Amino acid sequence: MPLFDPTSPPVARAVALAPRPATLRGVRLALVENTKFNSDALLERLAARLAREHGLEPVLMHRKRSPSHEVEEAAVAELREKADVVVSGIGD
Repeated sequence: MPLFDPTSPPVARAVALAPRPATLRGVRLALVENTKFNSDALLERLAARLAREHGLEPVLMHRKRSPSHEVEEAAVAELREKADVVVSGIGD
């Protein structure tokens, strides 16, 4: 069984960032709501503010089954097809 030694030094690795749009105007925004208390309200307010102040276009909100579940493959495909950026929210 492999064991992780928390005292060992971290191993650096290169990570590429996702490309960033030059402007947010017209960018299609999707939200992933995790079912935690107030996460839907938080995301709706965030989407409204991003639309008002930066011109994003909210296109869909996906609701996860629970905070501990991953987003289903069909939902991931829909997010890729319909959105340019995705915000996954928490709540509480």
